[in-house]
Amino acid sequence: MKIIICGAGRVGRGIARRLSAEGNDVTVIDVEPSLVQTISDELDVQGIVGHGSHPDILEQAGADSAEMLIAVTHADEVNMVACKIADALFGVTTRIARVRAQSYLRKQYQNLFSRENLAIDLIISPEVAVGEMVMDRISLPGAQDVMHFAERRVVAMGVQLDEHCPVLGTPLSELTALFPDLVAVVVAIRRGEEVIIPRAEDELEAGDFIYIVTDVEDARRVLHILGQEETEARNIVMAGAGNIGQFVAERLLRENGSVRLCIIEADRKQAEEIARRLEPDGHVVVLHGSALDTEVLDEAEVRQADLFIALTNDDKVNLLSALLARQQGAARTMSLISSLDSAALAGPLGIDSWIDPRAVTVSSILQYARGGFLRRIYPVLGEAGELIEAEALETSPIVGRKLREAELPDGVRIGVIVRGKELIRATGDTEIRPGDDVILFARADRREDVARLFRVSLEYF
Repeated sequence: MKIIICGAGRVGRGIARRLSAEGNDVTVIDVEPSLVQTISDELDVQGIVGHGSHPDILEQAGADSAEMLIAVTHADEVNMVACKIADALFGVTTRIARVRAQSYLRKQYQNLFSRENLAIDLIISPEVAVGEMVMDRISLPGAQDVMHFAERRVVAMGVQLDEHCPVLGTPLSELTALFPDLVAVVVAIRRGEEVIIPRAEDELEAGDFIYIVTDVEDARRVLHILGQEETEARNIVMAGAGNIGQFVAERLLRENGSVRLCIIEADRKQAEEIARRLEPDGHVVVLHGSALDTEVLDEAEVRQADLFIALTNDDKVNLLSALLARQQGAARTMSLISSLDSAALAGPLGIDSWIDPRAVTVSSILQYARGGFLRRIYPVLGEAGELIEAEALETSPIVGRKLREAELPDGVRIGVIVRGKELIRATGDTEIRPGDDVILFARADRREDVARLFRVSLEYF
């Protein structure tokens, strides 16, 4: 597929890395020559210096033969105009725009993005998506990663197991027998550097990081079974009052009236603005200062915090402030991390949970790039695997056969099947039916096999 990406910043670079690795013909446009040079050197993509909303630059990038345009510059207006021009002048089939300003996203203005107006097929707002992911993890303490599927009826949780986990050494088949009413399936295990697709006879070990898929109503019970007894945070200290921090703060106060929130913001103007908006609530304290200043952390009473969340725009500040908060007594820590290099440090530094905004954005775009039968795609385990929600079509090769007979490739594990109002734990005797939503894990090198299982079968024609 020929894809044009407008914007070579962190988000654009992350999208380009993933789409080019999947064999797409990717061209990246940016006004900053150094960014274009860097992305051209690092990735198998073409780089063009210029404005992504200028027709001549889009023409130079090959828009007349492109199937998708993804506009993720820092300027919402540039992104929207680029999509409109891609549609009006070049007939690009799919147009995706990053929109950060929340005023554009209000319900009363939704028609703005229709084909008759700006012609944008998908609006991505990483700030909102990341904020929602932060809220999901706050709601399920004990899970290091949380993703929802099937209109939030199903949840996949990433959980780090320690020596206190009560089910260590128990074959997974016995766990199913012990909890027959529980629809929960371990779909992946990271053990050291190895990613394991578990079988019925496999046992969990201390140090394993697992992904388990379950009914959202049973999520807390599953965490309890795995020995994750953490209580929901009531006393929270948050570093960073940008778009993500504001979203999280407002949601926390709206949904949990008893939470005590202290916000640390290094920019005085930003600190004053969020203080005017939130401090009248009575449950919020805003401090102007650096989250790397131990005196500021003391003033924030981080030693009494149930949770410290670092949401600044600087990975180093997020990592180090979370480390300082843990050293001063914060019970749990969470950090926003935008680069793979920084993510590799999070675990060794003792960060309990971290969020990659690029992965959140890429998950939305991959659905469009790979085909409509995929409803959700979440890269996990440092992009070594993916959690996927796929729709079973009447003509899909996997339909009408028991899973033990479906020739599932190594590296693919089906977890839960959503059939109408029913949630079904996948076993060898389970038969996939047309219209089922299938939640599964696949190693990154098996994505073509997943496509083969669910796309329209050539035998149908």
